[in-house]
Amino acid sequence: MTGRGENHLSEGARLFDAGEWWEAHEAWETPWGTATGAERDFLQALILLAAALHKRWHHGSLTHRNFHKAEVYLGRLPDTYGGVDLRRLRGEVWAALHDPAGRPQLGLKPVPYAEG
Repeated sequence: MTGRGENHLSEGARLFDAGEWWEAHEAWETPWGTATGAERDFLQALILLAAALHKRWHHGSLTHRNFHKAEVYLGRLPDTYGGVDLRRLRGEVWAALHDPAGRPQLGLKPVPYAEG
């Protein structure tokens, strides 16, 4: 991912790490719209994880439906993709869905977008 899509990824990561999950979700919608393959799965998983956190802590949802949807997309990707340790992120989001003090971090590293 290069150019504008990469900027949206970085902006979404910044918002996600700040606990602004809905805003992160919105930032990732733009590159998701044109993404394909693993890149699309990656962005879809991030969008769903952000939505799960938003719905839990802003709407009181206890179903974690979006988290479980994200698991499908995460299952298609390697443990690390796009500079993100997805295994760690998955665990941090799950914990944060049960603890209001939890603040998962994307931990985006400056590496080439597609890995594996």
